[in-house]
Amino acid sequence: MSIFSKQLIEKLQIEQIKQAIQQAERNTSGEIKVHIEKHCKTEVIARAIELFHQLELQKTEQRNAVLIYVAIHDKTFAIIGDDGINQKVPANFWESTKELMLHNFKQQKIVEGIAAGIQMAGEQLKAFFPFTQGDKNELSDDISFGN
Repeated sequence: MSIFSKQLIEKLQIEQIKQAIQQAERNTSGEIKVHIEKHCKTEVIARAIELFHQLELQKTEQRNAVLIYVAIHDKTFAIIGDDGINQKVPANFWESTKELMLHNFKQQKIVEGIAAGIQMAGEQLKAFFPFTQGDKNELSDDISFGN
């Protein structure tokens, strides 16, 4: 864990987010990744797509990974899914998830907002990609951090 991550989010908050990911993934073959950094130096969706590929989220077997990207100091974020999940969720799903997260963020409830996004993504993943015998956790549940 970098020094940056410790300054940005307290250890207890990191554990809360990780537990939210584990809970959301418990009943699905889908994967959820959270990436947090201080600043977004490009357009937020472009940065999220760049990270999606850097973190190799497109390599899940069923193409059912979700990335929640947050640039704390710039107060911006994005939530994107891979092709497998995008083909299944309702058209407005990512936007409604963003709205729920934003509601929390506006109240300075950053961890709660991230956890709410994780929970909503997990519900959709469970509905469309239920856990089956032999499923494995394809991605680390740890938060990744940038600069």
